Amino acid sequence: MRQSERVAVFAVLAPQGLWSLAWSRLCRDTLGLIALGVVVMYLAVVLAAAAGWIAKDWSHEAGVNYAPPNGWIFSASPSEDRLPVARESIQVTPVAGVVDPLAPVIETLRESRLALAQEPQRLATLPLGADKWGRDVALKTLKGTQTSFIVGLLAAFLSVLLGSLLGAYAGYFGGIVDDVLNWIYSTFTAIPYLLLVLAIAAVLNQKGISTVILILGLTGWTGVFRLMRAEYMKHRNREYVLAAESIGASHARRMFYHILPNVSHVLLVQLSLNVVSFMKSEVILSFLGFGVGVDTVSWGSMLNEAQTELLLGKWWQLASATLAMALLVTAFSVFTDALRDALDPKLK
Repeated sequence: MRQSERVAVFAVLAPQGLWSLAWSRLCRDTLGLIALGVVVMYLAVVLAAAAGWIAKDWSHEAGVNYAPPNGWIFSASPSEDRLPVARESIQVTPVAGVVDPLAPVIETLRESRLALAQEPQRLATLPLGADKWGRDVALKTLKGTQTSFIVGLLAAFLSVLLGSLLGAYAGYFGGIVDDVLNWIYSTFTAIPYLLLVLAIAAVLNQKGISTVILILGLTGWTGVFRLMRAEYMKHRNREYVLAAESIGASHARRMFYHILPNVSHVLLVQLSLNVVSFMKSEVILSFLGFGVGVDTVSWGSMLNEAQTELLLGKWWQLASATLAMALLVTAFSVFTDALRDALDPKLK
């Protein structure tokens, strides 16, 4: 048998690792791959917005106030009723000894009228309309995607990091360490999560992306802690851990070099779940006025603005933010389910 044939046979017979098996199972899930493609598309939008390639002028006035979707922003030839003041109203008759205080204002209006009449033809549309300040809703939606996605992702990383560390120490060492960490866990879970987040946000009284990330990350670690504690309690007395102990491996090496890779699939699924949860939490915080600042746009701040607009029949900002958020949350949830099934074949 030639060398190439032996290599091919060995590649077929060699056992596959956890991640290669998980990827092959994920590739057989058509719905999961479609959801992954949608998430990657949103990630590309986030990176492009962060780099300034798209939506960098979201705060600039792009058209008239409350311009409807696909409505003309400017007419080809401005009509008389759109001019700042009628032609007859700017004629001034001076009177001897009388100073007209409105004369400078009328002169400014006359100049504005002449400039508007000489404006070149501009035929432009806003695909998703404009808000009350004339800002493009499509650009706001893209920039809001960046804000909500970054908040959800970074807060999820922070919560998974904190929960996995605390859970690893509680499950591996047990005893007094487990008792103290369980007491902290019980204290956090005794308070409804949303009320806890709102209370901390109200006490801090400081808006901003970093504040929202810290609030969500430092309060959302409890679920990861519970799962990691159980996994470490299950793995700490297994043969491969005892073998590492017998050759003199330290506690840190056993915890993070031997046990952690065998429970990493749990962390990956929890990370994906927390991203979805924290994106929704950021929307709620910004909607209630505790989230991002006024100089930043997110889906939550867009929904907050849409409250008054909806009363006036201006529905397009509400629809844009809602559809963008619903599509990403649904795709992320479907991908999380597919990832969990791929990493845990017992669920098949």
